[in-house]
Amino acid sequence: QVQLVEFGGGLVQPGGSLRLSCVASTKIFSIYDMAWYRQAPGKQRDLVATITGDGRTNYANSVKGRFTISRDNAKNTVYLQMNSLKPEDTFVYYCYANYRALSYWGQGTQVTVST
Repeated sequence: QVQLVEFGGGLVQPGGSLRLSCVASTKIFSIYDMAWYRQAPGKQRDLVATITGDGRTNYANSVKGRFTISRDNAKNTVYLQMNSLKPEDTFVYYCYANYRALSYWGQGTQVTVST
């Protein structure tokens, strides 16, 4: 069982930046592909960005050029740097870990972009 704990959500003004962090409780973090998802109340959870164990990344079109996913395998941590935030980026953001048939979710962290 892997526990994922997210940090860094909050309230930010449009055009601002936030960095989310997700720490995993595993000694073999590097084998997991990691991702960030986001979800609005009553809506489906949508993929934001992914990063493989060896650092290959992929992004949803809506965040390309604004968000950057990265990882530090020595710290068991994946990050999501979010720049040029818009009100439509307001969601609960979830960290996700996957290795073969194993998958885990964090508890989520609220990001609100508003004046």
